[in-house]
Order: sequence, then structure tokens, then C-alpha cells
Amino acid sequence: MRSPLIAGNWKMNGSSALIDEFQRALEGASLPASVEVALLPPYPYLAEMKDKLGPHGVEVGAQSLNPLASGPHTGEVSGAMLSDLGVDVVLAGHSERRSLYHESDEDVLQRVHAALSAGLKPILCVGETLEERDSGKTTEVVLRQVGYVMAQLDAQQRSKVVIAYEPVWAIGTGRTATPEQAQEVMASIRDYQRSFDADLAQQLRLLYGGSMNAGNAAELLAQPDIDGGLIGGASLKINDFLTICEAAG
Repeated sequence: MRSPLIAGNWKMNGSSALIDEFQRALEGASLPASVEVALLPPYPYLAEMKDKLGPHGVEVGAQSLNPLASGPHTGEVSGAMLSDLGVDVVLAGHSERRSLYHESDEDVLQRVHAALSAGLKPILCVGETLEERDSGKTTEVVLRQVGYVMAQLDAQQRSKVVIAYEPVWAIGTGRTATPEQAQEVMASIRDYQRSFDADLAQQLRLLYGGSMNAGNAAELLAQPDIDGGLIGGASLKINDFLTICEAAG
């Protein structure tokens, strides 16, 4: 049985005051025991979030990392530094990193390697643009992104990766793939994994990451191949985020 994972990506949002708000809420409302919950704030808030929300069962994640261990790379953060702070998970290949910062499939692979080497759990993000969906290339694009990374990992490494499908056209737009559309893509990713290892395919956790919110989470999470969510805007609203966590339980 795959344990659900709800990961909230704060992107370049958040504050100490918001962390305090989450802390107060979690002092009065327990997270579902069956659900793994993570929040991914900007770098400056990682230690504070670990200190204040960690005791309430929240894992802390980073939104990216540099694949190099150290060196003259101003503004960058390594996997070892994240591990030193007690970070648990890290994103690799988020669509905004791919589009705004021109990270290639090879860049994403190197970041997954760096995360694994530092003992972090990588969440590999994949997804198609609206143009790619409209031209019928969804499966081709998604499996290319998945395959470029997973085919170059060994079995033990692959078992530690979580994959988040985030249709680019549904991020921050209020548009969401229907449960059936999301399930179709998730099923194709799981089928692809069977070419490596049937056991891996069965245990691989797949998250949906396209504008999941308190209103649509239950229907999306009811799909057989959706094991959780990578939550954007709704993760900044404590009541909405807790509702999504409850829906996953």
C-alpha cells in the first residue's frame, strides 16, 4: 500500500508570520497519521519551519538545489547544506525551473543525483505545456522527462524517487486536469516503470501537481494512480491545506 504524500510548494512566498500561523493551527489540529506531509518554503525559512513545524509531523523541503557540492556559485545551495539543516525532500525539474531558468532534462538528472547523494528524497516534476497537450504530445513529453532520469538511475535510487505530474497549463491558472485526464497520465507513468521493475511500478508514488485545491482534492486523490499532491497556492492557506491533507487520509 502506497502512503499518500501531500507536499506544499510555497514558491517565492511566505514569511515567519505564516509559519507561526501554521504552528498555531497544528497545535489544535493533528495531521492524518496515514499521510506524509511536507512544506517547501523559500530557503531563508527552512530552519525556522523545521524547528516550529517539524515537531507537528511536517517534513521540510527545498524547492531546488545546485548539483555541485561547493564552490564559487553565488546564490546557490548544495544538497549537503540542505541535509545539514535537516531538510527531508527537494524538488527537481519543477516547470518554473525548466521554463524560467532553462533547466534541461540533463540538469534535472544531475539535481536528482545530488539529492540522492545528500540523503534527500527527490520529487521529480514532469509535465506538458498547453501547446504540447493540444498537439497530442502529452504522453510523449511526460515519458521523455520521466525516462531521461529514471533510466539512468539504479534500482535502489529509483525506489527513492517520487514523481509529480504537473501539467504546465494548469499551474497557477485555476485550470485543472479532470480526474480522468490526470489518471490517464499517471497510469502511463506507472506502466512505463514496469519496463524497469514491476515491484517499483507498484510502489512508486505519483503526485498530481496542477492547481489541486480544497474543492477538487478528494476527487483527484480518489483516482487509483494518484498518491498525493504537489500543492501550490492552496498550501499558503492553512485551512485549505489541512482539508487537502484530510482528503488524502
